[in-house]
Amino acid sequence: MTNAPATDGRRKAAAARRRARQAEIIAATREIFDSKGVRDVQIEEVATAVGINRAIVYRHFTGKEELFALTLVGYLEELHDAMAAAAAGTDVPREQLAAIVGAFVDYGVAHPAFVDCAQALMVRPGDELLDEIAEGPLFRLGRGITSCLTVLSETLAGGVEKGAFALSDDPVLLANALYASGLGALQLARLGILVSEIAPGIPTVGEISAAQVRDYMVTSALALVSPTRTNA
Repeated sequence: MTNAPATDGRRKAAAARRRARQAEIIAATREIFDSKGVRDVQIEEVATAVGINRAIVYRHFTGKEELFALTLVGYLEELHDAMAAAAAGTDVPREQLAAIVGAFVDYGVAHPAFVDCAQALMVRPGDELLDEIAEGPLFRLGRGITSCLTVLSETLAGGVEKGAFALSDDPVLLANALYASGLGALQLARLGILVSEIAPGIPTVGEISAAQVRDYMVTSALALVSPTRTNA
């Protein structure tokens, strides 16, 4: 008589407990992000929120960067759903693009911690991320980002096929550029500060609303694909 089934059962149970603990830690991190932002959040704070020792956190994650990356995956999954729903609302390419960009801005304004977390990881060189984040979590992060970009790039490619868009660049490249620039614009929307010059060498500060940033991003995206624009 073999004890393989019992051994397999224990392994499956242990794996399930591990996944549950990881999900609990990620959920606690997300709650902290949503309540106070990403800045200065430490592993100790996450461990306290879960009611465990920080050493247990390190049993499940290689470090803070990996934990933050997997927390970002949750935001990206929600963002993808919002962008996909926006795209599904119409089959007119320009309306689709406007809706997708608008959904991106709306989500970022509602979830400032997403912007902070995404920007924090984007400024890190790729080799550093490979050193600090295991292959599996890094793959999940890449898949989360790609899922959002694909909604955008497929809309751009579809618009080209229908003759509604004229692109001088590859749709995937433009989608990546819009995503990166969009994160910067979302930071501007949060700050609400517009810097200008009232006279040579004399700066002044004005205000800009999230709605203005949204309108600008939508208008800019449409301008980039307009068949009437002049390519340099």
